[in-house]
Amino acid sequence: MNHENFFVSERINEVTLMCERENPIYEQISSFSIALYVLGFFKCPDLMSFEDIDSREAAAYLKDDFTEIRQADLPSTYRITTSKDQYLLVIGDPSYPVHFAVLMDTKSRKPYFSKLNFFGSGFDSLEDLKREYLGKDGLNEDDLHFFKKNNPVTQPNLESGKIYITRTNGDYSAFKEINGYLVREAG
Repeated sequence: MNHENFFVSERINEVTLMCERENPIYEQISSFSIALYVLGFFKCPDLMSFEDIDSREAAAYLKDDFTEIRQADLPSTYRITTSKDQYLLVIGDPSYPVHFAVLMDTKSRKPYFSKLNFFGSGFDSLEDLKREYLGKDGLNEDDLHFFKKNNPVTQPNLESGKIYITRTNGDYSAFKEINGYLVREAG
């Protein structure tokens, strides 16, 4: 288990323990905030120390930090605590989502982790989530969307005296000054 996966596991445990409390503040936290908190989007010491986000803000996170994929593109064997990739189930229009659930373990009977409206946080199957949300407020099978978290672009190790030009896809070119001219380095 790498460093980030350990923290994902710790945040899941924290959310699960928080669910057992009789705390009206927790009840007001959205499934969007819970899912994004588990994935490490909020730089805060604990679950109770950030502002809850609404569906508009959740849609902005989807747009900026995730790429929609087909359900068939989800890995057949996946476990969040051992993978570098992270996946999210979105119920509703991605521009106006209704619910977020984090894919945890495809070998589990209940592979998704989320906060339901009335039962707190926990693990659910896709069928459980469909029963909870589809058929209400006009939601149907077409309103199930799957997203993969974009991997951050890794920056090259920079050496002083060089100029780096980085492209959005993560490729870069290095240049070095020789006799007042920039010369591209091989590689």
